Amino acid sequence: MQRYYFDHNATTPVAPEVLEAMLPMMTEVYGNASSIHHFGQVARQKLDAARAQVAVLIGADPQEIVFTSGGTEADNLAIFGAIAGGHVVTTAFEHPAVLAAAQARDHTIVPVDSRGLVDPDGIRRALRAETKVISVMHANNELGTIQPIADIARIAAEAGIAMHSDGVQAAGKITVNVRELGVSLYSISGHKVGAPKGIGALYVRKGTAIQPMMYGGRP
Repeated sequence: MQRYYFDHNATTPVAPEVLEAMLPMMTEVYGNASSIHHFGQVARQKLDAARAQVAVLIGADPQEIVFTSGGTEADNLAIFGAIAGGHVVTTAFEHPAVLAAAQARDHTIVPVDSRGLVDPDGIRRALRAETKVISVMHANNELGTIQPIADIARIAAEAGIAMHSDGVQAAGKITVNVRELGVSLYSISGHKVGAPKGIGALYVRKGTAIQPMMYGGRP
């Protein structure tokens, strides 16, 4: 029986061109990118090139890209790193990586309508003096709903609050420009767009205060 795979919102096969690009990295470029010798510096150049490619994808600067193990780590780093003991506002339509992180801290969950859309004014009403971050998914993984991120980001900016968006289902599928969206933090994941599992990134806008979850090593 012939089987067909259509569940690309869950994960995608590794694209042939991605596999071709990765193979030399696994067989020839094996240096530690933190080492100062030749092999380490070659690896560092490849890492920096990858960071620049990701930055181009979402309209960021390379220095604003933090590589992670995937979307879950990126979401957790955004929320735990930004709230620093404060309050987080999110929606009922988020990925568990955001919802579970929010529920582990002081939080408010804003409902969505029958289309899965959140009302930006509902976000505004949920803000408190101690609110540190707003987290709203860019594109939903089940309905495909695209949230009014730019409108919500303006509310966050007016209140001096960090704005995070889970862009795992958006980046690589629709045009994403973090500058135009106005977000402070933006999560992406490689395995949704033809890359291997275990690769993700968090955009951290210059000047955004964020605490690390892990210490040691070099970026």
